[in-house]
Formats: sequence, structure tokens, C-alpha cells
Amino acid sequence: MQLLIDATSLLLRSAGVKNYTYRLLEHLRAAARNETIRAFPFLDQTGPLTHERSTLSPWQTYPRIAALHLANYGAVDWLTRGADIFHMSNQVRRVPRRPKITATVHDLTCWLMPELHTAGNITADRNFADQILKRADGLIAVSENTRQDAIRLLGIDPARIEVIYSGVSEVFFDAKPAPASRPYALFVGAIEPRKNLDVLLDAWQASGLWRDFDLKIAGPAGWSSEGTLARLTTRPAGVEYLGYVGEDELPGLTAGAAVFVYPSLYEGFGFPVAQAMAAAVPVITSNVSCLPEVAGEGAMYVDPRSSEDLSAALKDMLTSATLREQYGSAGRQRAERYRWETCARQSLAFFHKVLQSTG
Repeated sequence: MQLLIDATSLLLRSAGVKNYTYRLLEHLRAAARNETIRAFPFLDQTGPLTHERSTLSPWQTYPRIAALHLANYGAVDWLTRGADIFHMSNQVRRVPRRPKITATVHDLTCWLMPELHTAGNITADRNFADQILKRADGLIAVSENTRQDAIRLLGIDPARIEVIYSGVSEVFFDAKPAPASRPYALFVGAIEPRKNLDVLLDAWQASGLWRDFDLKIAGPAGWSSEGTLARLTTRPAGVEYLGYVGEDELPGLTAGAAVFVYPSLYEGFGFPVAQAMAAAVPVITSNVSCLPEVAGEGAMYVDPRSSEDLSAALKDMLTSATLREQYGSAGRQRAERYRWETCARQSLAFFHKVLQSTG
């Protein structure tokens, strides 16, 4: 089997999808036996993972972006020649004729919460759904919650979409805490409306916990982030905004947290939560979307729209070593199911099943 993965996200500024694509490719190649794993467009070698820019140098990136444009202007059959399966993303807008088509469904927020996205994102995701997802030979969903959303909102045949959970990089399971002057709560994620940071800042201010703890916020500026960034730059009591934190520093920062707090309004999988659990850090997260499914008994849940609920949970967790131990241990155990080796093995089985299907 020749499998071609659309890895265009590795050339772009991207977070969760880029993490998924980079790690999946890495582990598919490690797990392959009689399979050939290629990456589109001509991405058989990449540099280290970074979310703020391409994983390649500019002179390596520009020709590959040009290849993407060629695919979208009609050269997709030539650029995918030899592939038995083309696993597509929303960057390629033409469907090749020969290979079977698959894709990963990450989330359906453009349908459920369009106000939390740019007009460009909404258009791209809706076109992807109409042109690719509804016509694909098989689909991967990163959680059962995402699978059910795709069935309900897009009319996807349940038999064509399979849940394969994403993984957590091995370094989080073995991470050593980075030194810190005071114990801290931690949030990791892009500064954008869906991550719900303003409610977290309100809860932190009301809790009074800043007298003894810090709240560290790590993540790049996203869209519609001006108001939240303005609050962060005023340096609220006990709040430290770190900006984007690279992959080499993130495991230690995560492992050093007294609690990981993530009040997102919707997630398809929730990488930061799974990473914190792998590092045995107690988690507070939202009681919505896939987060209870992914975190299970490894997290304390709150109503993400209630600053009072979030403030109370922070107080309970940060003032009780017993609770922190309980949730940290449960989360670490839960995270064992999110291994990239498992994801790659299940994904290869999925691709073989699609290739053998006659539909």
C-alpha cells in the first residue's frame, strides 16, 4: 500500500492539526512494514516541530506551497500519482481521480460555534466538508464526540467514520518539572475566543489565589485576541503571560504546574489536557464537547461559562494536596491510552480496510 498524507499544515502556522499531522507521520513511518508512507507536497523530510512557522526553511517551503497551488489549479492527479490512498486536509481543494480518499475530522466548531471562527475558517471547513468529507471512502474522528457531531451535522454514514484517538508525545510521560519561584496553575493554548481565557482571568481575580500562586498562560496570539491580550499585558495580580512556548520547553513547564486549567468551550480532542495528564498534573477542564470523554476520571469538571464555578474548582484543587494527588494519578493512568504508537497502528489498519473495501 502506498499511502500519501497531506502534510501541508507543516508548512503553515498551525497548532493542533500540525501536531497531529507531524506525530502521525512520524509514527506511521516507524510502524510501516509493507506500506510506503509519503507526505504531500514532497514532505518526505521535515525539520523540528514548531507551531509558529514552517518546519522547513523558507527556501524549502516556498516551492512546496507552489505545489499546493498547482494541485488546486488542476495538477492534483500528477502530484498524487502512485498513491493508493490520499489522506486529505482542507488545504487541497481538488479530489484526485485514482486513489481512494480519506481524511481526519478534528472538530465541527465551524458549525456549532461559528461566532468563534473567522469567516475564512468557516468557508474553508464548509468547502472541505462538501467536497471531501461527504465523498470520502473513509474518515477518522479524533473522538467519539467528534464522530457523533460529524454524523449529526454533516450526515456522514456512521459506517464510514471510525474513532482513532490522537496520541501524546513520549516526552510528556517522562517530563521533569521546570524550576519555578512559586507554585503555579497553567493554561496552554492559542489566545482566541474558543479557549475562553477571559472567564479564566475573571475566576483567577475573584479567587484570591494570586496571593500564594501564579497563573501562567502559554500560547501565541490568535484571531480576535486583542481584548484578552490587552488584559494580559496589564499584568493582573499573579498572572504571567509567557507567549508562545516551544516544544522543547513545554513538557517541563507542564510537569511543573500544580494544576492545569483548560476552560475551552469546545475541543475535538484536547491535546493540552492529554499532555498534562501524561505528566501526572491534576486537570481542571470544561464539562462540554469531548473533554469528559478524553479526560474521564482524570479531571475535575466545570461549567466553562461560569467564572464562579471555575474559581471554586481552582480553590479546591490548589488548596488540597490530596485532591491534586488523586487527580494527578488518575490522569496519568488515563493518558496511557493516548500513545502515538497505538494511533499509528490503528490508523494503518484503518487505511488497509479502506483500500480493501469495494464501496
